[in-house]
Amino acid sequence: MIRDAEITDASALCGIYNYYIENTSVTFEEQKVSVQEMQHRIEDHRKDFPWLVCVNEAGSVTGYCYATKWRQRSAYSHSVELSIYVDKDQHKKGIATALYRELFPLLKNMNVHVMVAGISLPNDPSRLFHEKLGFSKIAQFREIGKKFGVWTDVGYWEYLF
Repeated sequence: MIRDAEITDASALCGIYNYYIENTSVTFEEQKVSVQEMQHRIEDHRKDFPWLVCVNEAGSVTGYCYATKWRQRSAYSHSVELSIYVDKDQHKKGIATALYRELFPLLKNMNVHVMVAGISLPNDPSRLFHEKLGFSKIAQFREIGKKFGVWTDVGYWEYLF
């Protein structure tokens, strides 16, 4: 089931996201996010754009996605950046696809024209996932982030409605 994120989901979202912070370069955040910080992020982000969670039959959150402003200038008001995270033990179950398929129409109805996804590279699973859904690569910044002592590229994929 896909639904809007609630403040009470913050602990489950931390469980998903903090794994990626501590073990991967998928996110460039380096410090675990507290439940209070995640609650703040949910409240802050969903003022302007949707924040969705996927919940399994047992009631556990298995993934989430949200959109944020691409940039602050008003000319960018029809562009968003997407973020999506799936529980490390729940990959290849269609969760990410289900989340995006629910998110895209919501954003289109909000007059969003361009969605952007930033992907740390290499990351074939994320790259292939976004391309499967119609995203096209438009840019790559070389060695723009450093995590775990390793310089990492970030590529950007876009989807135009």
